[in-house]
Amino acid sequence: MIVCHAFSMRILGSLILSALYATSAGATDNCAADAMVVFDGSGSMAEMGFNDINEPRIFEARRAISDTIPEIAERRRLGLVVYGPMGVDECTGVDLRFPPMLDAAKPVIDAVNSLEPSGSTPLTDAVKLAAETLDYQNRPAAIVLVTDGKETCGGQPCMLATDLANEGADTTVHVIGFKVRGSFFSWDRDTDNDYNVSESVARCLADSTGGTYTSAETLDQLIAALRETLGCQFLF
Repeated sequence: MIVCHAFSMRILGSLILSALYATSAGATDNCAADAMVVFDGSGSMAEMGFNDINEPRIFEARRAISDTIPEIAERRRLGLVVYGPMGVDECTGVDLRFPPMLDAAKPVIDAVNSLEPSGSTPLTDAVKLAAETLDYQNRPAAIVLVTDGKETCGGQPCMLATDLANEGADTTVHVIGFKVRGSFFSWDRDTDNDYNVSESVARCLADSTGGTYTSAETLDQLIAALRETLGCQFLF
C-alpha cells in the first residue's frame, strides 16, 4: 500500500508540474506574440492650459515610450500605427509606420519623438488598420491603443469592437486613456463622467475584445499601463 501511495504521489506531482509548465509556456507565448501600438498624434496631444495639464500630453508620452519600449521590444515584435498628422485633410492622417518587426525600440521611439501633433482623431480607422496589419481574421492579434479620448472623424469604435470580436481569430485590444478630458463647456459637468474623470469612447474596444481599459493621468501611470499591456508582467 505504501509503495502504491508513493507511486501515485509521483504521478500526481508529474501531472501538476506538466500543467504548470503548460500554463507558463502559454503565458509566455501570449505576451511574446506580435503586437501593434496605435499612437495618438492628433492636435489634442499638444494641448495644455485650460484642461488642467501643465505641459502638452505628447511630452510625457514620449518619455513613457522611451522608458518602456526598449525592454519590451527585446521580447516581442512590435509595429506602429500613428493617427492625426500627415493626412491630406483633418481626418485622413492614419499612417502605418511599420508592421511588427524585431528590435523595434529605436523605430518606435524615433517615430514618437519626431511627431508634431496635428489633425483630428480617426482612432477607429487607426485601430482597424492595426488589426488588418496583424491579419486578425486568421491569427491572434494584440493591439494597444494610446489615446487622449475622442473619436472626431465619424468613426464608430463600438461597431468596430463588435466586428473584431466576432470576426477575429483571437483579437484583443487594450486601451490606455491618457489624460482624457470631457467637454469643457458642458451642462453635464457634475456627472460621474465630468471634465476631469472622463473615459475614452474607445473603451468599448477593450470591453468587447477581452482587453483592459486603463486611465493614466501621470507619467508613472502611463509607464505602468504600457508595461502591463505590452510586456510580460512577470518581467517587471
